[in-house]
Amino acid sequence: MSIFNIDLQQTQTPKIKNMKEKLYFLVICLILTYSAQAQLYGGIEIGSKGVKMTVLQVENLKRNTYDVKEFWTENVGIAAGIGIDGALLQEDIDKAGAVVLTNYKKMLTEYKIEDKNIFIVGSSGVGLATNTNDLVVKIKELTNKKIEIISSSLEAKLLLRGCIPPKNYLNSVIIDIGGGNTKGGYAKDVNDSSVFFPISCDLGTVTLTETINKKCKQKTVFEFNENLFDYLPTIREGFKKMYSSRAESQDKNNVYISGGAAWAFYTLLTGVKAEENFTQVQYDDILSIRTIAENNYQRFLTGAESNVEMKKVLNTYQQKSLIAAFNLLETSLETIPNIQNKKIFFAKQGQIAWLVSYVFDNAKGVKQIY
Repeated sequence: MSIFNIDLQQTQTPKIKNMKEKLYFLVICLILTYSAQAQLYGGIEIGSKGVKMTVLQVENLKRNTYDVKEFWTENVGIAAGIGIDGALLQEDIDKAGAVVLTNYKKMLTEYKIEDKNIFIVGSSGVGLATNTNDLVVKIKELTNKKIEIISSSLEAKLLLRGCIPPKNYLNSVIIDIGGGNTKGGYAKDVNDSSVFFPISCDLGTVTLTETINKKCKQKTVFEFNENLFDYLPTIREGFKKMYSSRAESQDKNNVYISGGAAWAFYTLLTGVKAEENFTQVQYDDILSIRTIAENNYQRFLTGAESNVEMKKVLNTYQQKSLIAAFNLLETSLETIPNIQNKKIFFAKQGQIAWLVSYVFDNAKGVKQIY
């Protein structure tokens, strides 16, 4: 075989040799170019319900091509105090700080992400607190990084970009129910440009749960359901104000739902992870899941014994939180006129969509406009 190779090389003309050398050079250049472009970026979001971590392998910043290498969460609730007196509890700030530090170090050491490529942010739900600066100071002290507390309007704008297919931008509204608030919005064509119009409401899963808990004396689920039922008119009024602030939000044919409440609903309904980025769901199914959470919670517990995905939901939310989440989800849709004739989609990437958009914009050096 070696003799054959030598003979073959000896019979090659200088022209063929030159072509092979150019081809090898081109392949090496392509490999080096890809290696230079493909970088790892890390995003850490301090949310009302927990801390979310995302590791992105970015192939091309200009083209927004990336792969979600890893995504994980740690359920450290930080917004409980907001529903009590409007401030973050110091013990919750300390717990969140410890989780952030651990995962920040993990990104640096295990994933070898450059420090300049790691971004730490606080969600808009956390931003509702009166003492967010205490959290900013704590994270700065631990990581030497200044975190940004995102406004609900910017978070919703980033969500829209990550949760709605571009072809449906102008005919859709995004609704994201988080732990501390509900935010969303829609795009409108103005002078041949898509302009984003945000909507928001200070009602979230954690804050609503705490509000209802304060009204309960015996702390039973039955009493929680009764007090929440009495509070529904206030919730409806809150969502009506949210939509009426941007009346066009009610006219969109497509409604995309995201956030923890939407994820919990879809998972408990189907028992599986969503395969598609956007899956159509039925409004009546949301009503059914809410009813089960209130009156037949054992059904979820039984299902979770043999279903890993359902178990993840129940490990994230206790029964009262699920009841609050599903009432918010149902009411946020119920308040939209003619909801039965609109298409509702669960956006699978909702939990990381805005964080991914934020990382991309900051990696590019894009100035955020609130």
